[in-house]
Amino acid sequence: MKKVIKILGLLLGVMVVLGLLGFVIINSSGIPNYPVEAPEYHAKATPEALARGEKLVSMLCAGCHLNKESGNLVGHQMMDAPPEFGTIYSANITADPTYGIGKWTDGEILYLLRTGIKRDGRYAPPYMAKLPTMADEDINAIIAFLRSGHPLVAADATPDKMTEPSFLTKLLCRVAFKPFPMPDAPIPAPDSSNTVALGKYLAHNLDCFSCHSADFKTNDFLDPTKSAGYFAGGNKPLNLKGQVVLTPNLTPDEETGIGSWSKEQFVRALKYGIVGGDQPALQYPMAPYSLLTDHEAGAIYEYLMTIPPIKNKVERSVY
Repeated sequence: MKKVIKILGLLLGVMVVLGLLGFVIINSSGIPNYPVEAPEYHAKATPEALARGEKLVSMLCAGCHLNKESGNLVGHQMMDAPPEFGTIYSANITADPTYGIGKWTDGEILYLLRTGIKRDGRYAPPYMAKLPTMADEDINAIIAFLRSGHPLVAADATPDKMTEPSFLTKLLCRVAFKPFPMPDAPIPAPDSSNTVALGKYLAHNLDCFSCHSADFKTNDFLDPTKSAGYFAGGNKPLNLKGQVVLTPNLTPDEETGIGSWSKEQFVRALKYGIVGGDQPALQYPMAPYSLLTDHEAGAIYEYLMTIPPIKNKVERSVY
């Protein structure tokens, strides 16, 4: 019996030593690096692409990178990032060659947006959105706009503040969150006359599913329909005070979702943040998507009405 206890003690000691060694290695080495295989790519800056890019950057990128004091995309501390991820700062993505992305090639920007790998090989942690399924022409539009000299992205030499990722972030980036593969075939834009297809595309690529499914940790970004609790809400993003804001159920369940909503009600809530007479429908981190056309907002509604209803009552967070 004493021999067994001794062996168990030795095994426990070995496990503790290995655990401490693993902690030291992961904590000191930080976020993993990967080979950079950025393609040769040059964005086409047509007037249509620039207008589309401004719209997409305003809806997708500005939420994290817009500094409200300077009014451009020089980044700021993300107070709504879960504290267990560490102290997080969004990056300067203006055209400044030293502190922004002025020295990045179009191919390097494309590679980051698709895979999550930066030009130095460092993986962008899960709190940065990636766009593995976005249409090629929309990716082109984003890159073209970032190069446009628009006041949002014109060169600004505001130094980045260094993010301090937690051990948990470093661990998750090794075992759970990995880079996405580059698409092996062209990704076309949906037919805008097919409202359901357009709505599905927007609901996925504007990152709606990410917040409105069950949990960020179980989202499937390559096939969002496989995310746990797809669009049934209950996820727990934070507001700027660190308070949990439960996301609502957007499935067509009539009791707990939006099955009883009309398209007009949905469009008004999504674009203007109003429900009923003049009641606020949205609260941070959700902002009105006023840049969407009525057709685009209505298409999202049309798509949501086609997905399986899930009965999941989510009590509205009120602050």
